[in-house]
Amino acid sequence: MNKPIKIVINNFDYYYNKKQALYKLNLEIQANEILSVFGPANSGITTLLRSLNRLAELNPEGRAEGEILLDGKSIYDEDVNVTELRRRVGMVFDVPTPLPMTIFDNIVYGPRLSGVKNKKDLTAIVEESLWQAALWDDVKDRLGMPAMSLSGGQQQRLCIARVLALKPEVILLDRPCSGLDPISTAKIEESLIQLKEKFTIVIAPHNVQQAGRISDRVAFMLMGKLIEEGPNEEVFANPKDQRTSDYITGRFG
Repeated sequence: MNKPIKIVINNFDYYYNKKQALYKLNLEIQANEILSVFGPANSGITTLLRSLNRLAELNPEGRAEGEILLDGKSIYDEDVNVTELRRRVGMVFDVPTPLPMTIFDNIVYGPRLSGVKNKKDLTAIVEESLWQAALWDDVKDRLGMPAMSLSGGQQQRLCIARVLALKPEVILLDRPCSGLDPISTAKIEESLIQLKEKFTIVIAPHNVQQAGRISDRVAFMLMGKLIEEGPNEEVFANPKDQRTSDYITGRFG
């Protein structure tokens, strides 16, 4: 049975000044799935992810054409609150960026800005978010420690927990394991597979192997164009496009 559609991308183009980064993208993203979007450098994947919550428009040279729908509503409608959009569609970047404060304060930074003041509520948010990010057991006895004292893998899971604390519906991850060791990578992958029960996850994976391990569906992009997308097993076992086959078998990229 097909899951409901969470995000619809229709004929979406993106430009930086006159340079086109994305070409006529059409893609549906199902709720409660992990979609891996992969391809070589300069494929437009980061631009796509940053377009899904309008972070791309922080670049003054950026310009979007086409349509992105979240739960059937255009994210570009005039009545859309961009801050609220970015809460609903949270993003985790490739380099961990803990705030220069304690582990506890990192997690509650967003909820506090949103008006949550009760200490009991904030403590509950911290515990739930760290559980979901598979970090609670590591840090539960040192929540008052500086976040910068954590290892790289722990910092990345802290950044995931910080996004989760805002109760998003969609989580975007741009190569979140690119600088991590295999053990940290495995922990993040395990937590993502559990998180899809509650969230929709769109990830630019660290490599093709990671896409194969964690995805429900995959999308292959090349030079700003969507070449092929479909269920993980189908695309990896029987790609329809020769370029997809060449990339996943390591002939280029």
